[in-house]
Amino acid sequence: MKILLKNAHVLTMDDAYREYDSGWVLAEDGRILSLGEGETPEGADEVIDCGEGILLPGFVNLHCHASMIPFRTMGDDCPDRLRRFLFPLEQEAWSRELTYLGARFAMAEMLLSGITTVVDMYYYEEEVARACMETGMRGYLGETVICQRAPGSEGPENALALSGELLEKYRDSEWIRPILAPHGTTTVSAEILESCRDLAEKYDTLLTVHACEMDEEMRYFAEKGMTPVSYLDSLGLVGPHLLAVHCIHITDEDIALMARKGARIAHCPGSNTKAGKGIAPMRDVAGAGIPFGFGTDGASSGNTLSLLDQMRLFPLCQKTKYHDRSLFPAREVVRAATRGGAEALGMRNSGMLRPGFRADMTLVGVERPSLFPVYDAYSTLVYGACAADVRLVMTGGKVRVRDGRLTELDLSRIRRELEKAMPPFRDAAEKYASVLRGNR
Repeated sequence: MKILLKNAHVLTMDDAYREYDSGWVLAEDGRILSLGEGETPEGADEVIDCGEGILLPGFVNLHCHASMIPFRTMGDDCPDRLRRFLFPLEQEAWSRELTYLGARFAMAEMLLSGITTVVDMYYYEEEVARACMETGMRGYLGETVICQRAPGSEGPENALALSGELLEKYRDSEWIRPILAPHGTTTVSAEILESCRDLAEKYDTLLTVHACEMDEEMRYFAEKGMTPVSYLDSLGLVGPHLLAVHCIHITDEDIALMARKGARIAHCPGSNTKAGKGIAPMRDVAGAGIPFGFGTDGASSGNTLSLLDQMRLFPLCQKTKYHDRSLFPAREVVRAATRGGAEALGMRNSGMLRPGFRADMTLVGVERPSLFPVYDAYSTLVYGACAADVRLVMTGGKVRVRDGRLTELDLSRIRRELEKAMPPFRDAAEKYASVLRGNR
């Protein structure tokens, strides 16, 4: 089926940042056939008028814990949440059912905000894969490997076995790419990190890990005369398979090492700054040529699963950190959210609008008063747009969102089913009421 999207301001995100002011894109069988401006081709089975909105490649979310929707707004201002109630509550009350229902809700939320690909690490990741397949979201999915008791796993060996099952089951999938997801540099032993490395190399897939995120993490390695990145490198993890998450406190030496060995970074400005952890030195990361993109983190950490929020926060934080208004022009920010994310994942035929590439696209409307006038489409996206402005989303050549509404999913039903499953989780959370409500 040929679908023609016309009357759009097309941002191709190619090397020349080519734009088509009165543009169109023709797609068939999940791929882009052609694109241009002016007179449109004939013979399309469906024609969609984009209403002069901004059409660009779908956003790529490089870091998420999608299923954690039930944790949203719990103790947002509470210090040391991870150990005070997140880990304990997961161990006491999390379930396979919540993973699936939470992931399905998260996929719907992400699609509505223009995200077409997500990197996820959590528990019962097979259920996240199920949610991706049902919703049309592309997923790079990794079972969290951690050296403690965790949902669905009595220890890291069990989590590694589950990772192996995912790798085998989805090794040839168009929609699911299994990855390795050790939790962090201080929550996983050296031996288990090496096992994760070996699996990533065997299956030629990504390994994603939280790194250089916490102050105590930095102190721990400083006492050993190392950084988290140099530690990972000593175990053979720094290389083309590595997608390091956060990297708030990376040093100049870390950056040089990662650039030399071909590692990538998932930058999460929303969750980083909400937790008061700091602002990553992304000027230096970009200058070193390290591929990077943005992550929303989970709903507990970043609250919204909208990459448009990250796109606004990113330049604001970087310009402030370096006292330089010229840093990261808007088009570079849009690139990071689209093509940059695809490059960080090693995705072929994604991240740009060009013939032969995947028909994963997002249309952002410009009807709201605060988006007028549009002198610069990139600036409009970065400094003005929000998730509610997303009008259409396509993945694999299928329209998943039209006129700001899901076409194949019933969001009200998805929410009701998640709410119905949450009472045991809510009851368990009451144990932490003084922490959650006192925020101390």
